[in-house]
Amino acid sequence: MKTLTIRPAFRVVAILILCVPSLFLSVFAADSPISEPSSGSPSSAQGLEIEITKKGLGKEVLLRQGMKEWFMLVEVTPENTVVIRQEKENDAYLVDESETHDRPLTATEVDTVIDDFINSVKTQTRMKR
Repeated sequence: MKTLTIRPAFRVVAILILCVPSLFLSVFAADSPISEPSSGSPSSAQGLEIEITKKGLGKEVLLRQGMKEWFMLVEVTPENTVVIRQEKENDAYLVDESETHDRPLTATEVDTVIDDFINSVKTQTRMKR
């Protein structure tokens, strides 16, 4: 009978030991930049550097290729979402625009907006070659 009462407790402890470190890492690594893998990715062949950083409920992405930079910030608040896009060559801004949405975007929508922006820049850099 004692072994039956120990097993559930052991399972709970084992689950906590396995889950707590990953939770700890996900919480404290949330503001660290996430880089796209460079080996074998199409962006590395183009010389396109990509940095994605989580910012609160939103994200920001910075893409660099030579003297050009593309930047997007998706800032999500409980009331709305602000999206800022910039394109810069040397010190001159070619694009500097923002839009405000009257609702907060979901995490999936934020990821979609960021992915679409990255794919747009990749297409733009491919077309210029």
